[in-house]
Amino acid sequence: MFWLEFIVVLLAVFIGARLKGIGLGIMGGLGLAVLTFGFHVQPNAPPIEVLLIVTAVVTAASTLENAGGLKCLVVVAEKLIRKHPHQITFIGPFITYLFTFLSGTTHISYSILPVIAEVSRETGVRPERPLSACVTAAQQAITASPISAATAILVALLSPYNIELFDILKICVPATLAATLIASLVSSRMGKDLDQDTEYLERMKILEQEEKKEDNKNTSGESIPKTAKLSVFLFLLGIFAIVFFGSFKTFRPRWDIDGEIIVMNMTVIIQIIMLVVSAVIVLACNLNTPDIVKGNVFRAGMQAVIAIFGISWLGNTFFRENMDYIIYLIKGQIESNPLTFSLYLFLLSIFLVSQAATVRALFPLGISLGIPPMELVAMFPAVNGLFFLPNHPVILAAINFDRTGTTTIGKYILNHSFMLPGLAATISAVIIGYALSTFIF
Repeated sequence: MFWLEFIVVLLAVFIGARLKGIGLGIMGGLGLAVLTFGFHVQPNAPPIEVLLIVTAVVTAASTLENAGGLKCLVVVAEKLIRKHPHQITFIGPFITYLFTFLSGTTHISYSILPVIAEVSRETGVRPERPLSACVTAAQQAITASPISAATAILVALLSPYNIELFDILKICVPATLAATLIASLVSSRMGKDLDQDTEYLERMKILEQEEKKEDNKNTSGESIPKTAKLSVFLFLLGIFAIVFFGSFKTFRPRWDIDGEIIVMNMTVIIQIIMLVVSAVIVLACNLNTPDIVKGNVFRAGMQAVIAIFGISWLGNTFFRENMDYIIYLIKGQIESNPLTFSLYLFLLSIFLVSQAATVRALFPLGISLGIPPMELVAMFPAVNGLFFLPNHPVILAAINFDRTGTTTIGKYILNHSFMLPGLAATISAVIIGYALSTFIF
């Protein structure tokens, strides 16, 4: 039954990718129906938390666009990278890495991706390059962040072996930073330049027609509205507030429930702050709220929400149902060759679509098999296989935010925009981690 269910998942991804737009979402729903009604698989809970985060961030970014803030960022960025048009392919990923590192979640990148996409398009840089590197950087940062769920689980598992958080950071921070640079280098050579891409040039004709129908208050040659700079300030203030609460847990709201101190989860904080940012921008800039939903960012963001809703729900249901069987398949091979453990970490992370779930599921097995603790730390970045199948929420968001159509899943599913930088980063992070663990310990 496992392989038949797996084929259903692959078919849903393949057909949905070919349909484009909300195709992944609706085909994910169809695949889920086949699993539940045809194979009697109990559906997992839908990814409501992720959907709410994406919706809140898209709302804030759409409000920023309506206030002219997005155009303001494009103009500023264009001035910075005019002499070096490919610079954003390196700047964007490291900004994404930093925010993810400090907040402990890749979901913060939803607020950065639309800006990266628009800056790239406006300055003639193929958006596929920085977007693919940014998504890769966000995933790498999770395995270096001191406050991510994956790192917290690893610390708990290795603490009996005198491995502290700082020991993990000494290996994973430099390894993943170097891996991010390598991913940027790989991404900078991907695809054709926009002025040589015939598919993009055809798509631009459609985009230009759409943009003519929209508000032209920020067109070239006209001054940017006074509200634009204010909206950018408020938007960045919101992002830094998220980073602040992610970095300093003591400042988060907390409650005493039956003698147990409960601290507000970062996913809830992100949702609240992004909605607050939207509200403050609307009030401070005196925006007409019905116009917000007409912008490009909102349309692309809502497509991402639908895509995430269907395909992530399908993937989570399949992998949770078959987790025991997946572990059974790989246990014997790990026992015979411990060095293959990093490969299975990578493979399992593809199935589970979660670094934290992969650590929780497989690292106890590695410990029980006697793999040295510091080797396990070096293998930690191997759990970043989430890019392999294009069903991760951040990947889907990046695809939908790229209005040029250069960031794609590809005809054969696996030939998507994130494959090469993702592989380069994950492999190099593990290799560098091994070298550092040998040198330091």
